[in-house]
Amino acid sequence: MTRKLIAPLQWLLPGLGVKRWLFIAVVGILLAIDGIGRWMLAEGSGLHWNELIDGIVDDYFSPSYLAYIFVALGTVLTWLGVRQWSRALVRAVSRGDHRVLDSLLERRRAQGYKIVAIGGGTGLSTLLRGLKHHTTNLTAVVTVSDDGGSSGRLQKELGVLPPGDVRNCLVALADDEALVTDLFRYRFEEGEGLTGHSFGNLFLAAMTGITGNFDQAIKASSHVLNIVGRVLPATLSVVQLCAELDDGSIVEGESNIPHSKRPIRRVFFSPNLVEPLDEVIDAIRDADAIVLGPGSLFTSILPNLLIDRIAQEVALAHAVKLYVCNVMTQPGETENMTAADHVEALFAHTGARVCDYVVVNDRPPSKLLASYAEEGQIPVVADVDRIAAMGLTPVHAEMISETQTVRHDPQRLAETVLGVIDRAVAERATFVKPAAAYAKAQQPIAASRR
Repeated sequence: MTRKLIAPLQWLLPGLGVKRWLFIAVVGILLAIDGIGRWMLAEGSGLHWNELIDGIVDDYFSPSYLAYIFVALGTVLTWLGVRQWSRALVRAVSRGDHRVLDSLLERRRAQGYKIVAIGGGTGLSTLLRGLKHHTTNLTAVVTVSDDGGSSGRLQKELGVLPPGDVRNCLVALADDEALVTDLFRYRFEEGEGLTGHSFGNLFLAAMTGITGNFDQAIKASSHVLNIVGRVLPATLSVVQLCAELDDGSIVEGESNIPHSKRPIRRVFFSPNLVEPLDEVIDAIRDADAIVLGPGSLFTSILPNLLIDRIAQEVALAHAVKLYVCNVMTQPGETENMTAADHVEALFAHTGARVCDYVVVNDRPPSKLLASYAEEGQIPVVADVDRIAAMGLTPVHAEMISETQTVRHDPQRLAETVLGVIDRAVAERATFVKPAAAYAKAQQPIAASRR
């Protein structure tokens, strides 16, 4: 019932490309009628509509009510005409079961920003789930260094790249929450050799065997799920993520890094030189915006930037570049690290300025803090002054969702990211910029939805 009431109002959304043409058509009709009247008057003749109509209705209505009758009749006819025009438009351009409004909304999304989102884990899928409602020009660049759980088992047993993070992104970008989406999420809880595996992981592994290429397997799965945008593995090489701790010891394997009890000095790949997927480089160069995160700093975001040329291409890109900092710290990775510490680790590992904006949550969680504290997790401190002193623009907004966990809310995060992009694009398009736009360190942008 609510959907039926709201659906007609969606026609009022800007950017559908319908209302403007209807308005132009009405203006054109009025101008044409006025022009015909002026031409006939110049020729010494005219269409005396008033006399003709008066002669018809005078016998039935008092002249004093004619104005009211005409206003009411004109209003009804206008409403009827627009209503029937809309219905005719639906019948004319609808394809299959798709309604024209859905098609128009899809066209508006197709004109949205070209956004490259880089990361992995649940953080990247959360961002994608929000952005897909605003643009279809999405490219998810996903890490393939996971060696734990179902993904790690498939890599060891079948030699395929870890499919877990890719699967999460495919499901997040699925056009609807259909049965096939639930199927990709399904995880086997019993069965010899099946326990712990998700159907999506097994499907990607099977498609890799059929196509002979993990990248082609992702594309085939994208068609099955009818996803918005595309998902790209950062590399097609088999890699192992390693971490050097502050005492000089080395931890091998992504799944082992969070279990280390000492601060991480750096992460690196073995082998050291890893080639990127060519499509990833092309997407970065063509992007309007590049978003890093949210997600685990050392095991989801940095593994993508450690791949040869990716960090350098991000730094050189003309796109708006944002880093979305996690809401909570992570044991074994970012314990006691502030938002500025996260950014410093990004710059130190890449040796490049890979972001200009740092998005941080400005409202501490009000729930679940005790349970998180038991696991050694606390809210990431948003030290925006330090971020600004680094020559970056901090963007603080209320973006969290508190249910069973504390994480970013997809829609709030998407609106914040798009707000930053809108502002940056507007400033670049302005011939005369405010003096603050040239300052190396700017004041924080208040991007709250309040």
